[in-house]
Amino acid sequence: MTKIIVVNEHDEEIGTGEKLWVHQQGLLHRAFSILVFNENNELLIHQRTSHKYHSGDLWTNTCCGHPNANEEISAAAHRRLGEEMGFHTPLEFLYKFQYRAEFENGLVEHEIDNVFVGTYNDSFVVNPEEVADYKWITVDELLDDVSKNPQNYTFWFKEILKSDEFMAFVASNLVLV
Repeated sequence: MTKIIVVNEHDEEIGTGEKLWVHQQGLLHRAFSILVFNENNELLIHQRTSHKYHSGDLWTNTCCGHPNANEEISAAAHRRLGEEMGFHTPLEFLYKFQYRAEFENGLVEHEIDNVFVGTYNDSFVVNPEEVADYKWITVDELLDDVSKNPQNYTFWFKEILKSDEFMAFVASNLVLV
């Protein structure tokens, strides 16, 4: 049974809870999202497997997850990137934000999401229990598809993509063609 970190509005730990129970109760908890780019300025996105407890079959950022009880957020991000996407790379903290999303199955994501960015240019093998498909895509192509097909993407990923922090990162770090 995986316990995750429950927090207050200031991202201060106030306890832990079993992952599914925390999502059933809609408790505010700590999470992370990772955005990995390659040397061609493409973002690695993946399609969640259909059996995920929510947002199955939707496309999302490179990797996401929750730190376990007593686990630092950056350590959790590195751990989960290896478990889910099958590779490791240095990650930099970009920003964090809070959101709440309710799903048809009654679960609630109520998170303070810490967003990390990194680069990777080598081969990798994804975990098929976590990832149904993946692809590298330019930010322009991604934003265009999200505007045309928002139902194909996770709630939190769309929040990241429209954030000022993400757009500032793209503007200052990527050479867009």
